[in-house]
Amino acid sequence: MQTPPSPSAPRRALAAARAASTRWVGEERALDVLIALSCFGLMVLDVPGLAKADNSLNSYTAPPVLALGAATLFFRRRWPWLPYLVSLFFLGWLHQLNLVQFALYSVGRFRGRRAGVLATIGYIAVAYVLFNLPGWPDARGETLSSFLAIVVPVGVLASGVGISAYRHDLVHELEAQRAETAALQAVQAERVSVARDVHDMVGRELTMLAVRSEVLAMRARNEPHHKDFEELADTARRAHLMLNEIIVRRADERTATPGIEGLPALAEESRSAGTPVGLDIEEAAHRLSPLRQAAVYRVVQECLTNSVKHAQGEPVAVTIRLVGGHLVVTVQNPLPRSAPVKDPVSTGTGTFSMRERVESMGGSLATTRTDTTYEVRATLPAGTVG
Repeated sequence: MQTPPSPSAPRRALAAARAASTRWVGEERALDVLIALSCFGLMVLDVPGLAKADNSLNSYTAPPVLALGAATLFFRRRWPWLPYLVSLFFLGWLHQLNLVQFALYSVGRFRGRRAGVLATIGYIAVAYVLFNLPGWPDARGETLSSFLAIVVPVGVLASGVGISAYRHDLVHELEAQRAETAALQAVQAERVSVARDVHDMVGRELTMLAVRSEVLAMRARNEPHHKDFEELADTARRAHLMLNEIIVRRADERTATPGIEGLPALAEESRSAGTPVGLDIEEAAHRLSPLRQAAVYRVVQECLTNSVKHAQGEPVAVTIRLVGGHLVVTVQNPLPRSAPVKDPVSTGTGTFSMRERVESMGGSLATTRTDTTYEVRATLPAGTVG
């Protein structure tokens, strides 16, 4: 006898579907698809009149042509001038204004005010030239003013909305950068405070240790342990100098923690230690905020350190990607084939600080171990990418 499905199962499936659709709608590619379909739908509404006015197309050939034109909107983020040029071609051939609206919006949205104004002027100029061509269109407006009353508002409105969205993004990016700068300054201030406390307390103890060792060295001048006390005094003095150099001076520098540009040097250190490292970094990651770059550097640094300790000689693959508004850092290495070893990432303070840093920025860190490989995966919000 089969057990009937639980009533909560459909609700869970529906909730999962809704969550997936919400994530999909938030994706840039999904928005581009939606915009392209909307443009195609508006153009298809004019197919009967288009087939009647233009002898080169009919009700069967017009939709595929219009679909190809709308498909250029898939590239509106990287190449917004492509749908713009195609829309001007459609304007002269098919007398279509729908694609022009979406194209002008895209130019203003992703290239800013200057490009939006130039595109609008170019569109109006092309429309004016077409208006003066004999027989275009057959049923034209009675006067130029009536014609421009349609052409000019369409272009200015679409381009203006795009430019406004572009400026809104700039303001949002500036606010995000200010917030991250404030957070970074707070972290730096706390670092300076901790460094001073460490210097005052530990530095005093090191000074006392050095003085005490020198006194003992003088007392034991003719004894076998004389050199041992002198070496201890020298070690304490060197430790005090290192404390001043590393903690006090670097704590005041904004660049105390390197960013993504410091990863090649970090990888080279691991190679020198006998662990080959491969870096695969997406170019857009170099435009992340300094706070996020510092977090990426520390995560990779801890992973490479533990790989050298627990899987020395095994190749390490470091991948940094931007996926759906999130920065994904993956560090993977094979496990040694010899005797069982500890996990490549320590479960001590290194992993704790790594996880704490990532989670403090709204991200997550997960480790996965199979029979042959070990992987560390850190995911954190990418923020604003320039």
